Amino acid sequence: MDNFIPDIYQKNIYDIDYQALKKKGIKCLLFDLDNTLVPVKSVVPSKKVQELFISLSKNFKVIILSNSGKKRLISFKNALNVDVAYSSRKPNKKKYLKIMQMYNFKEFECAGIGDQLLTDILGANRVGITSILVNPIGDYELIWTKINRFFEHFVYKKLKKKNILVKGEYYE
Repeated sequence: MDNFIPDIYQKNIYDIDYQALKKKGIKCLLFDLDNTLVPVKSVVPSKKVQELFISLSKNFKVIILSNSGKKRLISFKNALNVDVAYSSRKPNKKKYLKIMQMYNFKEFECAGIGDQLLTDILGANRVGITSILVNPIGDYELIWTKINRFFEHFVYKKLKKKNILVKGEYYE
């Protein structure tokens, strides 16, 4: 169960203390796309996401790490001027490790940010990077995500019972 516990839990990407991450030595931010940065049906980032990424790019290498395909990520790559890793198959370690090797980052220099315990948090924890959970920003989800949410419900329930992770009780 430990691999499902995020290091940080915040309401959304805007509530994360990025300066604290920088002080901790984080140099690379790996963002999930769907329901972390934008709702699933969005084809372009919002102005608010664009502004955040401009700001973050001054202090971090910012990469979108998504299970979505290349076609979906191209518009975000161009609009946000960031690198993307598509078809990542999270929680598989392969893309995380490839990114760290490609950009010469150590585990303690990276943070993974996403809305799902079974993909984003598990994937980040499996490779030993800082894991940051945020609430999903949209209600609509693809069928695979709905299946993950079904199982995620039981993980949340077990972690809540142990008073380890409770939805809506944020921490850094």
